[in-house]
Amino acid sequence: MVGIFAETVSGGVTHSRLDPLRDLAHLLRIPPALIDIAAVFVLLACALLVGFGLGRIFRSYSRRFQNTWGEFFFSLLQSLPTPLLLLAALYTAIEEFNLPRKWDHIASQAILVTVIAVLFFFPARVIHLFLKRISRKQPQLERVTQPASFLVRILFAIVAIIVVLENLGVHLTAVWTTLGVGSVAVALALQDTLGNFFAGLYILADHPINLNDYIKLDSGQEGYVTRIGWRSTLLRTGQNNMVVVPNSTLAKAVITNYSFPEERLLLPIVVSVAYGTDPRRVESILKEIAGGLAQEDFGGLLRYPEPSALLLPGFGPSTLDFTLYVQVRRFSDQGPVQSELRNRILARFEKEGIQMPFPTRALVFDPTTIEALSRIAAEQRNGAESGVVASKRLNEQPG
Repeated sequence: MVGIFAETVSGGVTHSRLDPLRDLAHLLRIPPALIDIAAVFVLLACALLVGFGLGRIFRSYSRRFQNTWGEFFFSLLQSLPTPLLLLAALYTAIEEFNLPRKWDHIASQAILVTVIAVLFFFPARVIHLFLKRISRKQPQLERVTQPASFLVRILFAIVAIIVVLENLGVHLTAVWTTLGVGSVAVALALQDTLGNFFAGLYILADHPINLNDYIKLDSGQEGYVTRIGWRSTLLRTGQNNMVVVPNSTLAKAVITNYSFPEERLLLPIVVSVAYGTDPRRVESILKEIAGGLAQEDFGGLLRYPEPSALLLPGFGPSTLDFTLYVQVRRFSDQGPVQSELRNRILARFEKEGIQMPFPTRALVFDPTTIEALSRIAAEQRNGAESGVVASKRLNEQPG
């Protein structure tokens, strides 16, 4: 039978091997090249089906080992069977089938592209899974890991495309020149925007502030954090207004976070009394007033830790200065608590006869100054007396 056996000569010895595809082409009376091409497509389809099936199996195992390193391992394997099997199918097609030169060249180029894609896809996949695992352990980092994972995959994809084009004979020198000049222009035009963007990444990664925190900047702006965006952060003030702070400004600012490490706030209230008042008595009265208000569950005033009063800052220019320390539940509770405590302190001090004097000053002059002032006063008196005598003389003269 013609076409059943293909003979090859090696070292003077004749070998024969069965070629069923050529025999099939002879029986069907069609060109052998068509049979070879059809066999390649069937082989590729089988590789896709088997790869899809293995991917489903690895996916089920990754779900079974969720939140473990087993999930990481099987998730990584999940995306590899299909490209590896396609590589095997293409290599088999080149080695075993008598493809036309054009199709053989296409298969070789496909192998090259697939190998480069796998080489760049694998590390990108590892980084993506690693960032995903971090975001699961620390959900507050999810807003950073998601865009970081996207940027990593985009970067690897761009580099892979460049390598593929270079290997396919597409030279990108002109493209690089254009992109270089264009990137400089874009960077200069978007300098502030890019600065805010990377500052936003820093804020989301380091999280010095979180949503609903009450913060105050060294520039004076303060309020509740309502949104942390890529360009700016929004603060809601006590007047229910929104302050838009660029992320670059926020990253450079000194921030006082009244909600971190906890919302509970130590509230100091300064009280001044006249010198001569018994300080122990004042401390006892202040603690009694604050403790009674806490027992009434007023506003956000906490019973524990218990209120305390100390002779601090102490000796003022004209008063004894005390500080009453109380704990409030959150920053927004301090206003009503301060107002009620001050009202009760005033009422109690008036009842107890404790004075809260106005500021006074005592001026002490040295002897030279006193002598000079006395001389000036004497001169003024003498001048006044002389004026009175002159006035009387004028009145006594006949008209």
